[in-house]
Amino acid sequence: MSDNTEPTSPTSFKGSDLPPLEKDEPPKVLIVGAGLAGLYLGTFLEQAGIPYEIFERVAEIKPLANVFSSMEQISVYEELLKVSKPCLSGTFYTGDMKVIAQLETKDEVYDNTGYGRLLFARPELYDILIKRIPPHKLHMSKKMLSFQQNREGVMLRFSDNTTVHGDVLVGADGAHSGVRQHLYKTLQAQGLLPKADTRNMHKGYISFVGTTIPLDPAKYPGLARPDSVNSYHIGDSSMPYSWVTFTVPGNKICWNVVIQVKLADIEEEQFRNSDWSREENMKMLDKIRDFKTCYGPLGDIIDATPKDRISKVYFEDMLFETWHHGRTVLIGDAAHKLLPSTGQGAVNAMIDAVVLANCLYDVKPTSYANIKAALDDFREQRFDYIKEQYTHSHTNAMIQFGHTWSERIFRYIILNWLPKSIMFKQIVKDSAYRPQANFLPQAPKRGTAPVILQKPSKRIQDEKDIAKKSTASPVAV
Repeated sequence: MSDNTEPTSPTSFKGSDLPPLEKDEPPKVLIVGAGLAGLYLGTFLEQAGIPYEIFERVAEIKPLANVFSSMEQISVYEELLKVSKPCLSGTFYTGDMKVIAQLETKDEVYDNTGYGRLLFARPELYDILIKRIPPHKLHMSKKMLSFQQNREGVMLRFSDNTTVHGDVLVGADGAHSGVRQHLYKTLQAQGLLPKADTRNMHKGYISFVGTTIPLDPAKYPGLARPDSVNSYHIGDSSMPYSWVTFTVPGNKICWNVVIQVKLADIEEEQFRNSDWSREENMKMLDKIRDFKTCYGPLGDIIDATPKDRISKVYFEDMLFETWHHGRTVLIGDAAHKLLPSTGQGAVNAMIDAVVLANCLYDVKPTSYANIKAALDDFREQRFDYIKEQYTHSHTNAMIQFGHTWSERIFRYIILNWLPKSIMFKQIVKDSAYRPQANFLPQAPKRGTAPVILQKPSKRIQDEKDIAKKSTASPVAV
Protein backbone atom coordinates (compact mmCIF):
# COMPACT_ATOMS: atom_id res chain seq x y z
CA MET A 1 0.00 0.00 0.00
CA SER A 2 1.47 3.34 -1.04
CA ASP A 3 0.94 6.02 1.56
CA ASN A 4 -0.23 9.36 0.16
CA THR A 5 -2.08 10.58 3.23
CA GLU A 6 -0.88 12.33 6.35
CA PRO A 7 -0.88 10.63 9.75
CA THR A 8 -3.88 11.96 11.65
CA SER A 9 -2.45 11.54 15.15
CA PRO A 10 -2.22 14.71 17.28
CA THR A 11 -0.05 17.37 15.69
CA SER A 12 2.17 17.74 18.75
CA PHE A 13 3.39 15.70 21.69
CA LYS A 14 3.02 17.68 24.92
CA GLY A 15 6.17 17.97 26.96
CA SER A 16 8.36 16.51 24.20
CA ASP A 17 11.49 17.81 22.52
CA LEU A 18 10.45 17.32 18.90
CA PRO A 19 12.97 17.00 16.10
CA PRO A 20 12.90 19.76 13.48
CA LEU A 21 10.95 19.28 10.26
CA GLU A 22 14.24 18.89 8.40
CA LYS A 23 17.74 18.18 9.68
CA ASP A 24 21.12 17.14 8.35
CA GLU A 25 21.55 14.33 10.90
CA PRO A 26 20.37 10.82 9.92
CA PRO A 27 16.92 9.77 11.16
CA LYS A 28 16.62 8.23 14.61
CA VAL A 29 15.08 4.77 14.23
CA LEU A 30 12.96 3.08 16.92
CA ILE A 31 12.82 -0.70 16.46
CA VAL A 32 10.15 -2.67 18.29
CA GLY A 33 11.18 -6.32 18.51
CA ALA A 34 14.54 -7.97 19.20
CA GLY A 35 14.04 -11.00 16.99
CA LEU A 36 16.18 -11.81 13.96
CA ALA A 37 14.71 -8.95 11.90
CA GLY A 38 15.19 -6.31 14.62
CA LEU A 39 18.71 -7.41 15.59
CA TYR A 40 19.85 -7.73 11.98
CA LEU A 41 18.51 -4.26 11.17
CA GLY A 42 20.22 -2.83 14.27
CA THR A 43 23.51 -4.42 13.22
CA PHE A 44 23.44 -2.69 9.82
CA LEU A 45 22.25 0.65 11.21
CA GLU A 46 25.19 0.49 13.60
CA GLN A 47 27.51 0.12 10.61
CA ALA A 48 25.74 2.94 8.75
CA GLY A 49 26.06 5.40 11.63
CA ILE A 50 22.27 5.75 11.88
CA PRO A 51 21.05 6.21 15.48
CA TYR A 52 18.62 3.56 16.69
CA GLU A 53 17.20 1.87 19.76
CA ILE A 54 15.65 -1.60 20.05
CA PHE A 55 12.77 -2.36 22.42
CA GLU A 56 11.75 -5.91 23.35
CA ARG A 57 8.74 -6.85 25.44
CA VAL A 58 10.28 -9.95 27.04
CA ALA A 59 13.18 -10.15 29.47
CA GLU A 60 15.38 -12.50 27.37
CA ILE A 61 15.32 -13.83 24.33
CA LYS A 62 18.54 -22.42 8.17
CA PRO A 63 19.68 -19.46 6.22
CA LEU A 64 20.30 -19.84 2.50
CA ALA A 65 22.66 -18.12 0.06
CA ASN A 66 20.31 -15.10 -0.07
CA VAL A 67 21.65 -13.72 3.24
CA PHE A 68 25.19 -15.09 3.31
CA SER A 69 26.55 -12.17 1.25
CA SER A 70 25.24 -9.57 3.70
CA MET A 71 26.45 -11.74 6.59
CA GLU A 72 29.94 -11.67 5.07
CA GLN A 73 29.85 -7.87 5.06
CA ILE A 74 29.58 -7.76 8.86
CA SER A 75 31.63 -10.93 9.59
CA VAL A 76 28.58 -12.84 10.86
CA TYR A 77 29.01 -15.57 8.24
CA GLU A 78 32.41 -16.63 9.62
CA GLU A 79 30.96 -16.92 13.14
CA LEU A 80 27.93 -18.83 11.87
CA LEU A 81 30.18 -21.42 10.22
CA LYS A 82 31.64 -22.23 13.64
CA VAL A 83 28.23 -23.22 15.07
CA SER A 84 26.86 -24.91 11.93
CA LYS A 85 27.18 -28.15 10.05
CA PRO A 86 26.85 -28.42 6.26
CA CYS A 87 23.71 -30.10 4.99
CA LEU A 88 24.89 -32.46 2.25
CA SER A 89 21.91 -34.82 2.19
CA GLY A 90 18.47 -35.44 3.59
CA THR A 91 16.30 -38.51 3.89
CA PHE A 92 12.49 -38.63 3.92
CA TYR A 93 10.99 -41.52 5.91
CA THR A 94 7.53 -42.80 6.68
CA GLY A 95 6.55 -43.09 10.32
CA ASP A 96 7.77 -46.71 10.18
CA MET A 97 11.22 -45.64 8.92
CA LYS A 98 10.66 -46.74 5.33
CA VAL A 99 12.58 -44.50 2.93
CA ILE A 100 10.38 -42.23 0.83
CA ALA A 101 13.23 -40.40 -0.91
CA GLN A 102 16.90 -39.63 -0.53
CA LEU A 103 18.07 -36.13 -1.51
CA GLU A 104 21.65 -35.02 -1.97
CA THR A 105 23.17 -31.59 -2.35
CA LYS A 106 25.19 -31.80 -5.53
CA ASP A 107 28.58 -30.18 -5.94
CA GLU A 108 27.02 -28.17 -8.77
CA VAL A 109 24.85 -26.32 -6.25
CA TYR A 110 27.90 -25.11 -4.36
CA ASP A 111 29.79 -24.36 -7.57
CA ASN A 112 26.93 -22.26 -8.91
CA THR A 113 25.76 -20.49 -5.75
CA GLY A 114 29.12 -20.28 -3.99
CA TYR A 115 27.57 -21.31 -0.68
CA GLY A 116 26.49 -24.58 0.87
CA ARG A 117 23.42 -25.17 3.00
CA LEU A 118 24.06 -24.80 6.72
CA LEU A 119 22.10 -26.21 9.66
CA PHE A 120 22.38 -24.73 13.15
CA ALA A 121 20.35 -24.07 16.28
CA ARG A 122 18.58 -20.73 15.89
CA PRO A 123 19.61 -19.47 19.37
CA GLU A 124 23.21 -19.59 18.14
CA LEU A 125 22.44 -16.96 15.47
CA TYR A 126 20.61 -14.82 18.05
CA ASP A 127 23.68 -14.91 20.27
CA ILE A 128 25.94 -13.84 17.40
CA LEU A 129 23.72 -10.89 16.47
CA ILE A 130 22.88 -9.66 19.94
CA LYS A 131 26.58 -9.31 20.77
CA ARG A 132 26.81 -6.73 17.96
CA ILE A 133 24.24 -4.43 19.55
CA PRO A 134 25.67 -2.00 22.15
CA PRO A 135 23.91 -2.76 25.47
CA HIS A 136 22.66 0.82 25.90
CA LYS A 137 20.73 0.53 22.60
CA LEU A 138 18.86 -2.66 23.56
CA HIS A 139 16.02 -2.20 26.06
CA MET A 140 14.38 -5.34 27.44
CA SER A 141 11.04 -5.66 29.26
CA LYS A 142 9.68 -2.71 27.24
CA LYS A 143 6.17 -3.58 26.12
CA MET A 144 4.74 -1.08 23.63
CA LEU A 145 1.21 0.06 24.41
CA SER A 146 0.66 2.61 21.64
CA PHE A 147 2.33 5.14 19.40
CA GLN A 148 1.58 8.47 17.80
CA GLN A 149 3.07 9.90 14.64
CA ASN A 150 2.84 13.12 12.70
CA ARG A 151 4.92 15.26 10.35
CA GLU A 152 7.34 16.10 13.17
CA GLY A 153 8.13 12.64 14.55
CA VAL A 154 6.88 9.48 16.22
CA MET A 155 6.36 8.79 19.91
CA LEU A 156 6.25 5.33 21.52
CA ARG A 157 4.47 4.75 24.82
CA PHE A 158 5.34 1.70 26.95
CA SER A 159 3.55 -0.20 29.69
CA ASP A 160 5.92 1.23 32.31
CA ASN A 161 4.53 4.71 31.54
CA THR A 162 7.67 5.88 29.73
CA THR A 163 7.86 7.36 26.24
CA VAL A 164 10.52 7.73 23.57
CA HIS A 165 10.68 9.86 20.43
CA GLY A 166 12.24 9.28 17.05
CA ASP A 167 11.93 9.83 13.31
CA VAL A 168 11.06 6.31 12.10
CA LEU A 169 9.24 3.45 13.82
CA VAL A 170 10.02 -0.12 12.68
CA GLY A 171 7.64 -2.91 13.67
CA ALA A 172 9.86 -5.99 13.83
CA ASP A 173 7.78 -7.62 16.54
CA GLY A 174 6.63 -10.78 14.81
CA ALA A 175 3.47 -12.33 13.45
CA HIS A 176 1.22 -10.83 16.12
CA SER A 177 2.90 -7.43 15.90
CA GLY A 178 1.61 -4.85 18.34
CA VAL A 179 2.88 -2.13 16.00
CA ARG A 180 0.85 -3.55 13.11
CA GLN A 181 -2.27 -3.98 15.23
CA HIS A 182 -2.15 -0.39 16.47
CA LEU A 183 -1.37 0.95 12.98
CA TYR A 184 -4.14 -1.06 11.33
CA LYS A 185 -6.68 -0.06 13.96
CA THR A 186 -5.95 3.58 13.21
CA LEU A 187 -6.07 3.10 9.44
CA GLN A 188 -9.30 1.10 9.59
CA ALA A 189 -10.98 3.85 11.61
CA GLN A 190 -9.96 6.27 8.85
CA GLY A 191 -11.18 3.96 6.07
CA LEU A 192 -7.63 3.53 4.74
CA LEU A 193 -7.04 -0.16 5.44
CA PRO A 194 -7.53 -2.57 2.49
CA LYS A 195 -10.10 -5.30 3.13
CA ALA A 196 -7.42 -7.94 2.51
CA ASP A 197 -5.60 -6.77 5.64
CA THR A 198 -8.63 -7.35 7.88
CA ARG A 199 -8.48 -11.14 7.44
CA ASN A 200 -7.14 -13.36 10.19
CA MET A 201 -3.97 -15.32 9.62
CA HIS A 202 -4.48 -18.91 8.54
CA LYS A 203 -3.26 -21.45 11.10
CA GLY A 204 -2.60 -24.86 9.62
CA TYR A 205 0.06 -26.39 11.84
CA ILE A 206 1.47 -26.42 15.37
CA SER A 207 5.16 -27.08 15.89
CA PHE A 208 7.19 -28.06 18.95
CA VAL A 209 10.89 -27.18 18.68
CA GLY A 210 13.89 -28.03 20.83
CA THR A 211 17.65 -28.64 20.99
CA THR A 212 19.14 -31.33 23.21
CA ILE A 213 21.98 -31.03 25.66
CA PRO A 214 25.34 -32.48 24.45
CA LEU A 215 24.88 -36.22 23.87
CA ASP A 216 27.19 -39.21 23.85
CA PRO A 217 28.54 -39.81 20.30
CA ALA A 218 28.94 -43.50 21.14
CA LYS A 219 25.18 -43.79 21.67
CA TYR A 220 24.32 -41.48 18.79
CA PRO A 221 26.94 -42.23 16.08
CA GLY A 222 25.72 -39.59 13.64
CA LEU A 223 26.83 -36.84 16.00
CA ALA A 224 30.48 -37.45 15.09
CA ARG A 225 29.96 -36.79 11.38
CA PRO A 226 31.31 -33.46 10.10
CA ASP A 227 28.11 -32.91 8.10
CA SER A 228 24.61 -32.76 9.53
CA VAL A 229 22.48 -35.91 9.63
CA ASN A 230 19.17 -34.52 8.39
CA SER A 231 16.01 -36.68 8.56
CA TYR A 232 12.34 -35.95 7.78
CA HIS A 233 9.68 -38.31 9.12
CA ILE A 234 6.10 -38.12 7.85
CA GLY A 235 3.21 -40.05 9.37
CA ASP A 236 0.31 -41.51 7.42
CA SER A 237 -3.23 -40.12 7.25
CA SER A 238 -4.06 -41.60 10.67
CA MET A 239 -0.97 -39.97 12.17
CA PRO A 240 -1.12 -36.24 11.24
CA TYR A 241 2.42 -35.54 12.44
CA SER A 242 5.77 -34.82 10.84
CA TRP A 243 9.02 -34.76 12.75
CA VAL A 244 12.51 -33.64 11.82
CA THR A 245 15.90 -34.21 13.41
CA PHE A 246 19.30 -32.82 12.43
CA THR A 247 22.66 -32.71 14.14
CA VAL A 248 24.57 -29.52 15.00
CA PRO A 249 28.00 -28.84 16.55
CA GLY A 250 28.46 -29.62 20.23
CA ASN A 251 27.04 -33.17 19.89
CA LYS A 252 23.49 -31.81 19.92
CA ILE A 253 20.34 -32.75 18.03
CA CYS A 254 17.80 -30.15 16.91
CA TRP A 255 14.29 -31.49 16.49
CA ASN A 256 10.78 -30.36 15.74
CA VAL A 257 7.39 -31.98 15.59
CA VAL A 258 4.71 -30.56 13.32
CA ILE A 259 1.02 -31.32 13.79
CA GLN A 260 -1.40 -30.77 10.88
CA VAL A 261 -4.26 -29.22 12.81
CA LYS A 262 -7.12 -29.89 10.42
CA LEU A 263 -6.50 -33.62 10.76
CA ALA A 264 -5.57 -33.71 14.44
CA ASP A 265 -7.85 -34.27 17.41
CA ILE A 266 -7.32 -30.84 18.99
CA GLU A 267 -10.01 -28.76 20.62
CA GLU A 268 -10.48 -25.47 18.76
CA GLU A 269 -10.36 -23.35 21.88
CA GLN A 270 -7.16 -25.10 22.92
CA PHE A 271 -5.59 -24.41 19.55
CA ARG A 272 -6.46 -20.73 19.75
CA ASN A 273 -4.84 -20.39 23.16
CA SER A 274 -1.22 -19.32 22.63
CA ASP A 275 -0.42 -19.53 26.34
CA TRP A 276 -0.82 -23.23 27.02
CA SER A 277 0.80 -24.29 30.24
CA ARG A 278 3.93 -26.39 30.19
CA GLU A 279 1.81 -29.26 31.53
CA GLU A 280 -0.53 -29.05 28.52
CA ASN A 281 2.43 -28.97 26.15
CA MET A 282 3.98 -32.04 27.77
CA LYS A 283 0.67 -33.91 27.48
CA MET A 284 0.79 -33.40 23.72
CA LEU A 285 4.45 -34.42 23.59
CA ASP A 286 3.67 -37.58 25.57
CA LYS A 287 1.52 -38.72 22.63
CA ILE A 288 4.53 -38.78 20.32
CA ARG A 289 7.18 -40.37 22.52
CA ASP A 290 7.14 -43.65 20.62
CA PHE A 291 7.66 -42.08 17.19
CA LYS A 292 10.67 -43.65 15.48
CA THR A 293 13.82 -41.75 14.53
CA CYS A 294 17.34 -42.64 13.38
CA TYR A 295 18.33 -42.45 17.06
CA GLY A 296 15.57 -44.55 18.56
CA PRO A 297 12.31 -43.29 20.08
CA LEU A 298 11.65 -39.56 19.81
CA GLY A 299 10.89 -39.57 23.53
CA ASP A 300 14.58 -40.17 24.31
CA ILE A 301 15.49 -37.00 22.38
CA ILE A 302 12.74 -35.01 24.11
CA ASP A 303 13.98 -36.22 27.51
CA ALA A 304 17.48 -34.96 26.61
CA THR A 305 16.08 -31.47 25.96
CA PRO A 306 15.72 -28.99 28.85
CA LYS A 307 12.00 -28.40 29.31
CA ASP A 308 12.40 -24.62 29.38
CA ARG A 309 14.02 -24.82 25.94
CA ILE A 310 11.08 -26.52 24.26
CA SER A 311 9.01 -23.98 22.32
CA LYS A 312 5.55 -24.21 20.80
CA VAL A 313 5.11 -22.32 17.53
CA TYR A 314 2.13 -21.82 15.23
CA PHE A 315 2.71 -22.27 11.52
CA GLU A 316 0.64 -19.37 10.25
CA ASP A 317 0.63 -17.55 6.95
CA MET A 318 -0.50 -14.15 5.74
CA LEU A 319 0.80 -11.68 3.19
CA PHE A 320 -0.27 -8.19 4.27
CA GLU A 321 -0.77 -5.43 1.72
CA THR A 322 -0.02 -2.50 4.03
CA TRP A 323 3.61 -2.43 5.09
CA HIS A 324 3.93 1.23 6.03
CA HIS A 325 2.11 4.47 6.73
CA GLY A 326 3.54 7.84 7.68
CA ARG A 327 6.76 7.22 9.60
CA THR A 328 5.94 3.60 10.51
CA VAL A 329 7.09 0.49 8.63
CA LEU A 330 6.69 -3.26 9.19
CA ILE A 331 9.35 -5.88 8.44
CA GLY A 332 9.68 -9.65 8.80
CA ASP A 333 6.73 -11.63 10.13
CA ALA A 334 4.95 -8.37 11.01
CA ALA A 335 4.56 -7.68 7.26
CA HIS A 336 4.58 -11.17 5.75
CA LYS A 337 4.14 -14.42 7.66
CA LEU A 338 5.42 -17.31 5.55
CA LEU A 339 5.11 -20.98 6.38
CA PRO A 340 8.61 -21.80 7.70
CA SER A 341 8.99 -25.00 5.70
CA THR A 342 12.31 -23.97 4.14
CA GLY A 343 13.50 -21.33 6.59
CA GLN A 344 12.31 -18.57 4.26
CA GLY A 345 10.54 -16.71 7.06
CA ALA A 346 13.80 -15.98 8.87
CA VAL A 347 15.74 -15.45 5.64
CA ASN A 348 13.30 -12.88 4.31
CA ALA A 349 13.13 -11.08 7.66
CA MET A 350 16.89 -10.55 7.45
CA ILE A 351 16.70 -9.50 3.79
CA ASP A 352 14.05 -6.95 4.81
CA ALA A 353 16.52 -5.57 7.34
CA VAL A 354 19.27 -5.13 4.74
CA VAL A 355 17.02 -3.46 2.17
CA LEU A 356 15.41 -1.17 4.76
CA ALA A 357 18.85 -0.18 6.05
CA ASN A 358 19.79 0.83 2.48
CA CYS A 359 16.63 2.89 2.11
CA LEU A 360 17.15 4.65 5.45
CA TYR A 361 20.76 5.38 4.57
CA ASP A 362 19.51 7.29 1.52
CA VAL A 363 17.36 9.58 3.71
CA LYS A 364 19.28 12.85 3.48
CA PRO A 365 18.34 15.36 4.66
CA THR A 366 16.02 13.87 7.26
CA SER A 367 12.51 15.11 6.48
CA TYR A 368 9.02 13.70 6.53
CA ALA A 369 8.86 13.62 2.72
CA ASN A 370 12.19 11.81 2.41
CA ILE A 371 11.23 9.25 5.05
CA LYS A 372 7.95 8.51 3.28
CA ALA A 373 9.82 8.11 -0.03
CA ALA A 374 12.29 5.70 1.62
CA LEU A 375 9.51 3.51 3.04
CA ASP A 376 7.75 3.48 -0.35
CA ASP A 377 11.02 2.39 -1.93
CA PHE A 378 11.47 -0.39 0.63
CA ARG A 379 8.09 -1.95 -0.10
CA GLU A 380 8.54 -1.56 -3.86
CA GLN A 381 11.83 -3.46 -3.73
CA ARG A 382 10.51 -6.29 -1.56
CA PHE A 383 6.81 -6.95 -2.16
CA ASP A 384 6.88 -8.85 -5.47
CA TYR A 385 9.72 -11.08 -4.30
CA ILE A 386 7.89 -11.88 -1.04
CA LYS A 387 4.71 -12.64 -2.98
CA GLU A 388 6.59 -15.26 -4.99
CA GLN A 389 8.16 -16.75 -1.85
CA TYR A 390 4.73 -16.88 -0.20
CA THR A 391 3.55 -19.27 -2.93
CA HIS A 392 6.73 -21.35 -2.65
CA SER A 393 6.27 -21.72 1.11
CA HIS A 394 2.87 -23.36 0.59
CA THR A 395 4.30 -25.82 -1.93
CA ASN A 396 7.17 -26.76 0.35
CA ALA A 397 4.83 -27.15 3.32
CA MET A 398 2.78 -29.69 1.37
CA ILE A 399 5.97 -31.64 0.63
CA GLN A 400 7.31 -31.62 4.18
CA PHE A 401 4.18 -31.66 6.33
CA GLY A 402 1.18 -32.67 4.20
CA HIS A 403 -0.84 -35.75 5.22
CA THR A 404 -3.96 -35.64 3.06
CA TRP A 405 -4.21 -38.12 0.18
CA SER A 406 -3.53 -35.46 -2.45
CA GLU A 407 -0.58 -34.05 -0.49
CA ARG A 408 1.00 -37.51 -0.15
CA ILE A 409 0.69 -38.10 -3.90
CA PHE A 410 2.12 -34.66 -4.64
CA ARG A 411 5.08 -35.29 -2.32
CA TYR A 412 5.89 -38.64 -3.93
CA ILE A 413 5.83 -37.15 -7.43
CA ILE A 414 8.03 -34.19 -6.50
CA LEU A 415 10.61 -36.23 -4.59
CA ASN A 416 10.80 -39.24 -6.90
CA TRP A 417 9.66 -38.28 -10.41
CA LEU A 418 10.59 -34.62 -10.79
CA PRO A 419 13.95 -34.42 -12.61
CA LYS A 420 16.70 -33.37 -10.22
CA SER A 421 17.86 -30.88 -12.85
CA ILE A 422 14.63 -28.90 -12.38
CA MET A 423 15.10 -28.81 -8.61
CA PHE A 424 18.71 -27.73 -9.13
CA LYS A 425 17.69 -24.90 -11.47
CA GLN A 426 15.16 -23.64 -8.91
CA ILE A 427 17.81 -23.56 -6.17
CA VAL A 428 20.16 -21.57 -8.40
CA LYS A 429 17.34 -19.20 -9.39
CA ASP A 430 16.31 -18.60 -5.78
CA SER A 431 19.90 -17.91 -4.69
CA ALA A 432 20.38 -15.16 -7.31
CA TYR A 433 18.69 -12.57 -5.09
CA ARG A 434 21.35 -11.49 -2.56
CA PRO A 435 20.90 -7.91 -1.34
CA GLN A 436 23.88 -6.35 0.44
CA ALA A 437 24.34 -3.09 2.33
CA ASN A 438 25.19 -0.41 -0.22
CA PHE A 439 27.13 1.60 2.36
CA LEU A 440 29.60 -1.21 3.21
CA PRO A 441 32.34 -2.84 1.13
CA GLN A 442 30.68 -5.46 -1.04
CA ALA A 443 31.23 -9.14 -0.31
CA PRO A 444 32.83 -10.95 -3.27
CA LYS A 445 30.56 -12.69 -5.74
CA ARG A 446 30.50 -16.40 -4.93
CA GLY A 447 29.73 -19.11 -7.45
CA THR A 448 29.33 -19.07 -11.20
CA ALA A 449 25.58 -18.39 -11.38
CA PRO A 450 24.39 -14.85 -12.13
CA VAL A 451 23.35 -12.60 -9.27
CA ILE A 452 20.49 -10.13 -9.55
CA LEU A 453 21.77 -6.56 -9.48
CA GLN A 454 20.31 -4.62 -6.57
CA LYS A 455 19.15 -1.04 -6.63
CA PRO A 456 22.15 1.28 -6.10
CA SER A 457 22.27 3.95 -3.40
CA LYS A 458 21.03 7.33 -4.61
CA ARG A 459 22.88 9.06 -1.79
CA ILE A 460 26.22 7.44 -2.67
CA GLN A 461 25.75 8.27 -6.36
CA ASP A 462 24.85 11.90 -5.56
CA GLU A 463 27.92 12.24 -3.37
CA LYS A 464 30.11 10.81 -6.13
CA ASP A 465 28.61 13.25 -8.66
CA ILE A 466 29.24 16.21 -6.34
CA ALA A 467 32.83 15.10 -5.72
CA LYS A 468 33.38 14.64 -9.47
CA LYS A 469 32.04 18.10 -10.26
CA SER A 470 34.14 19.62 -7.49
CA THR A 471 37.40 18.17 -8.85
CA ALA A 472 36.47 19.01 -12.45
CA SER A 473 35.54 22.66 -11.80
CA PRO A 474 37.88 25.07 -13.63
CA VAL A 475 39.98 27.39 -11.49
CA ALA A 476 39.77 31.08 -12.41
CA VAL A 477 43.16 32.75 -13.01
